[in-house]
Amino acid sequence: MSESESVRKTETIPQWKQTEVDELVDFVENHASVGVVGVTGIPSRQLQNMRRELHGSAAVRMSRNTLLVRALEQVDSGYEDLVEHIEGQVALVGTNDNPFGLYKQLEASKTPAPINAGEIAPNDIVIPEGDTGVDPGPFVGELQQVGAQARIMDGSIKVTEDSTVLEAGEEVSADLANVLSELGIEPKEVGLDLRAVYSEGTLFDPEDLDIDVDEYRADIQSAVSAATNLSVNAVYPTTQTAPLLIAKATSEAKAVGISAAIAEPELVPDLVAKADAQLRALAAQIDDEEALPEELRGVEAPAAPAEESADEEPTDEEDADAEQAAEEDADDDEDDDGGDALGAMFG
Repeated sequence: MSESESVRKTETIPQWKQTEVDELVDFVENHASVGVVGVTGIPSRQLQNMRRELHGSAAVRMSRNTLLVRALEQVDSGYEDLVEHIEGQVALVGTNDNPFGLYKQLEASKTPAPINAGEIAPNDIVIPEGDTGVDPGPFVGELQQVGAQARIMDGSIKVTEDSTVLEAGEEVSADLANVLSELGIEPKEVGLDLRAVYSEGTLFDPEDLDIDVDEYRADIQSAVSAATNLSVNAVYPTTQTAPLLIAKATSEAKAVGISAAIAEPELVPDLVAKADAQLRALAAQIDDEEALPEELRGVEAPAAPAEESADEEPTDEEDADAEQAAEEDADDDEDDDGGDALGAMFG
């Protein structure tokens, strides 16, 4: 279309339509995320209730489809990608929340509703086991006719087991619609059906937004843990891993010092504790207590000799969590009776 033709077409638009398009353009430009929602089959009262529930977090704007298309194309900047979703009874929804939050809100605003004859079942329709609360009469035959296991028991009509009376994708018959209405079963959800959302240069489909937040958070945490483990084991310092690398290096240096019996001031308590444990282990092997100094008589061997914890090769898990290793070393420093027996001999 040439520029002159475009101008002539614009000039022929009634003023009220141009005003409506301008308002729609403002609506799109004033929200960080804009989507298209289907409103087919939503009673006006429920639609008003949904709009009230969304007030303050999202806004719904309805108009003629042709005007919605014109407004989206006029805004451009990628919003024209929403045009292909303008079909049937639709509206625009705008929010300053992210698309994932919008999707969650719209799903939460959906409410149960009865299903009519001729509609397609959105999921399997099940009549649950239990007392229907209906007095004995023709209704038991109607239940049986639609496929429910029902009988008269104790003066009432009861469904004897959960009965799937229609599978997802099948058409609802008039008889089934009447039975479900009588039982008060509302097998479908009515709400704003999100078709697509455009936000910060990206078009999101509902499938992209339908995620398990807890599972997604767990995946992120797992990825962070794996990345940290890789960084530490590869000795690749970052802002996050530098403290772990320093703690790991300190722990390993301390283990070498204890194993080599280097008498550094910081290692003396550990060396004394190690010697004490070795002394206890040796004393426990001597059956003749008369051969032992009085201070070592009746001494039991320690459950975990100090040299084992000092010489033991660190596992990958310990490498990945150097802080935990440091805490374990600190616990060794505070070992019960550490150095008491040795101190008694040389005191």
